[in-house]
Amino acid sequence: ESLRWLGPSSGCKGNPNAELAVSAILLANTLSDFARSFGQWLHRIPSYHMVNRAVVVGGAAAIAFGAVLARSRYDHQQHDADNLLPWADPLATPAPRSAQIKSLRHGHFDVLVVGGGATGCGVALDAATRGMKVAVVEQADFAAGTSSRSTKLVHGGVRYLEKAFFQMDYGQLKLVFEALHERRVMLENARHVCNLLPTLTPCYRLWEVPYYWSGMKLYDLVAYASGSGLGLSRFAPVHEAKRLFPTLALTRPDNVSLKGTVVYYDGQFDDARMCISLALSAAMAGASVANYTQVTSLRKDDTGKVIGVRVKDLQTNQEFNVDAKVVVNATGIHSDSIRKMSHPDRPQMITPSSGVHLTLPDFYSPDSTALIVPKTKDGRVVFMLPWLGSTIAGTTDSKAEVTMRPRASTAEVDFILDALSDYLTVQVRPEDVLSVWSGIRPLALDPTQDSTENVSRDHVVVVEPDNMITITGGKWTTYRKMAQDAVDAAVKMTGMDVGPCKTTHMPVAGAVHWKPDLFTEVAQNYTVPHRPGFIDTRVAQHLARSYGDRARHVTRIAEEQKLGKRLVRGHPMLEAEVVYCVQHEFCLTPMDFLAHRTRLAFLDHAAAVEALPRVVQIMSKTLGWGPWRRRQETIKAKEFLKTFTCVDEEVA
Repeated sequence: ESLRWLGPSSGCKGNPNAELAVSAILLANTLSDFARSFGQWLHRIPSYHMVNRAVVVGGAAAIAFGAVLARSRYDHQQHDADNLLPWADPLATPAPRSAQIKSLRHGHFDVLVVGGGATGCGVALDAATRGMKVAVVEQADFAAGTSSRSTKLVHGGVRYLEKAFFQMDYGQLKLVFEALHERRVMLENARHVCNLLPTLTPCYRLWEVPYYWSGMKLYDLVAYASGSGLGLSRFAPVHEAKRLFPTLALTRPDNVSLKGTVVYYDGQFDDARMCISLALSAAMAGASVANYTQVTSLRKDDTGKVIGVRVKDLQTNQEFNVDAKVVVNATGIHSDSIRKMSHPDRPQMITPSSGVHLTLPDFYSPDSTALIVPKTKDGRVVFMLPWLGSTIAGTTDSKAEVTMRPRASTAEVDFILDALSDYLTVQVRPEDVLSVWSGIRPLALDPTQDSTENVSRDHVVVVEPDNMITITGGKWTTYRKMAQDAVDAAVKMTGMDVGPCKTTHMPVAGAVHWKPDLFTEVAQNYTVPHRPGFIDTRVAQHLARSYGDRARHVTRIAEEQKLGKRLVRGHPMLEAEVVYCVQHEFCLTPMDFLAHRTRLAFLDHAAAVEALPRVVQIMSKTLGWGPWRRRQETIKAKEFLKTFTCVDEEVA
């Protein structure tokens, strides 16, 4: 356990004191193992038995002492470094969007990033913290596309490991190894929006027990080899499985009984809030970031090299040029459309794949354990996991057309519900579905594959002949490594004299001073403006989980402006959050707030529709909207919220 704690992702590498301590631990551990083995061989001799015990205890003590010494030294140094970050002060906020637009208009940048999703914001943060002058333009809101419509898992990819083993595919194994390392980095750098998630794999056939158990042990091996293990998988017998997941069926409809479950560990996160944290961090690190800024054309020099873009501010309809040494195309599913602005005949780079998810009430699953069905009737994987007080389930994996607002079909929802019904005691009903959403993954294209289930999730960085860098493919878990590779390519291409990547051990905005019990401080230090007593614990937990160490800023707005009421019954979102997000998180529309600053649209479509009038009212007062603008924003938001229902379903 000590060695796992001090793995490569802990930052000991390059720290002489920590490396010395780790070496001592390894030596003590080796001696302890030798003494234990030797003592077991001679255990019948009492004196040797006593010596063996003493040596083992001494070795264990050395390991513990070395671990504490190394970790304490590293934590102290890391704490000092974290406090120097531009966003370390919980009250620090980025310049408003108007200032960001002004900077875009008049600046010449080292790196211009097109795309404000996970990869684009990650590239901006990486480049800005290396000392480059960075700009980011996004045609919609940050995380408006795939980055807010993911599975919400921080994972290495169990099924990719299975393919790597059976198909002897080194590329898939490399992807899993890299993703597991990045899993640990992400969980440490964004602790306020991430959490550990035990996951159960049910075994209904006897052969499934050794098969899944050995597979998860291989997953453990790769995880610990990458220095990023989260805990060892194990077999849980039937009685323990029912305790961990009470709604798990003991017998399937085909009369096959549960033999037990294999429990393993992955991570979970709030994807849109993570992306917002990245955008805020990049802005406070010096990057100029602007949402609702659409690229209309590429700018080239006399040799045909891309030197910038022409953009349109969709809030004012004004157009202007943004020039840079390097343009990075990080637009996800829209990568090909940007590439074809330069050369219309360019071949396609990505295969868009649709993944449908749905939200169910919290009683479908326990609040801290997930369930994964490794193989459905048609061979696909379906999961069910707790998320923000509800249960989400999915997913489909099929080819799709590129669109800004994908919709799920009733057939896709029925497939997920039908697959879940075989494994649950609860009656799985369509009327229990609270929200439905579809996300389109930008998979790296492999023209030899007919289906997207076998397409690799690895990322691709391409330096185009016109000097534009395109990065596509990958997945949320590996966003940081994708960003690092893209920035490294930009540095290599231009010869810019900058330092190495710094984001491996860099907590994002909201995570620097976050701690697990932060919600208690939020609760105790908040004076409820509209009634006596403490804030509701669920509200305090929501604020700490969403805004991290900036939660107190939200409660201060609630106190000063008397906006402490919930936006809608049954959900913890406060009126004050609207003002905070508008003033400090580049929130420009009700859609931004309901879907990407809070996750109400994803959690409960009906509740989002109910909250919309109050959200519009508060935003109108904060931004100075007139009656016409209020009506227009309400109409747009209602149309947007329809995307959280099935495409063939009537919506009032």
